[in-house]
Amino acid sequence: MIATAEKLNYDIKDISLAPLGKQRIEWAGREMPVLKQIRERFAKEKPLDGIRLVACCHVTTETANLAIALQAAGADAILIASNPLSTQDDVAACLVKDYGIRVYALKGEDTETYKRHVQVALDHHPQIIIDDGSDVVAELVKERQEQVPEIIGTTEETTTGIVRLKAMFKDGVLTFPAMNVNDADTKHFFDNRYGTGQSTLDGIIRATNVLLAGKNVVVVGYGWCGKGAALRAKGLGANVIVTEVDSVRAIEATMDGFRVMPMAEAAPQADLFITVTGNKHVIRKEHFEAMKDGAMVCNSGHFDIEIDLATLGEMATEVKDVRPFTQQYVLPSGKSVVVLGEGRLINLAAAEGHPSAVMDMSFANQAMACEYLVKNHGKLEAGMHSIPQEIDHEIARLKLEAMGISIDTLTEEQVEYMNSWTVGT
Repeated sequence: MIATAEKLNYDIKDISLAPLGKQRIEWAGREMPVLKQIRERFAKEKPLDGIRLVACCHVTTETANLAIALQAAGADAILIASNPLSTQDDVAACLVKDYGIRVYALKGEDTETYKRHVQVALDHHPQIIIDDGSDVVAELVKERQEQVPEIIGTTEETTTGIVRLKAMFKDGVLTFPAMNVNDADTKHFFDNRYGTGQSTLDGIIRATNVLLAGKNVVVVGYGWCGKGAALRAKGLGANVIVTEVDSVRAIEATMDGFRVMPMAEAAPQADLFITVTGNKHVIRKEHFEAMKDGAMVCNSGHFDIEIDLATLGEMATEVKDVRPFTQQYVLPSGKSVVVLGEGRLINLAAAEGHPSAVMDMSFANQAMACEYLVKNHGKLEAGMHSIPQEIDHEIARLKLEAMGISIDTLTEEQVEYMNSWTVGT
């Protein structure tokens, strides 16, 4: 039975936005056939029946479809925002009003509100945590040690969050299983590359309406997200430069046809910078000083620390809004640097995030990772766990089926050959 909004505790902008949110959630669901099939199975089998679950995610139409699937599985779920600018207020309203899911998320919420929502989530005494960036898990192990024994496990689908979880395990504070959704093939090959690539450029264009053809675009970092951003920028006619600290990725970028150089060399050339590293201050004071007048900087990494905005603010003589999600910082030299989306995820700050079709596979992984944690409760060791290959391949199979694509299967002779060492040339 779905609870009515009147009986729920929640913190959203405006519940009257629910009808628009419902339309948009249903539209996104049309492009998420894999998650739909999982939700239908969950509704019958109830694999998460009674499980207290907290999801700290971008509150978008795609996330809404995940939340609905988890509810169908029987989970007692709370949803909070993982980023101040990524919440879609109409979606939050619909989840509360039409599905009875407790949501604590407002677009533009300040840091104090975000931290309060994290505390509300932990007050739910979660057994499973779905985290984007591992803020909830970090707060749990730092301030709520008495609740750690209640945890069955956590799932994480961001590179930033995986880095944090590995550091927690190294320091001996991650004492429960963590599912590395981010590294599932059906996640990072598609979500990071095609989802981030398209949605990042979408956010930039919505915020600025600039023509990218002919522009010099610097992509900072050539992981899967960087590959996607570089590929899409190139497709729109930009001259793409890649900066890297990893020699193997730098070679790969070179072989892919991009110019590779240090940031100090790239800074004076660029019209637009896109950071996708998951690291801190990859664009900083000396780079701002070297930039051409009117250079634009934006970020598509999870946290807003990739661009050193605090230092830029100290350098500036004036900061003014020139368009929605577009701020101009005027420097003492008279030059200006334009920051998009306040340095937060540009694809969610100024646009709608990844296309639903690619999030279909990412959130299928999240849903099935939760089921896997519950089914294997007490059997999994503390620390990082990969998504089992059979789950990854099942998600890919369901996606192909939904797309109407068939593939070959191995013959018995081929299976025997692939498992033999005695047959040679």
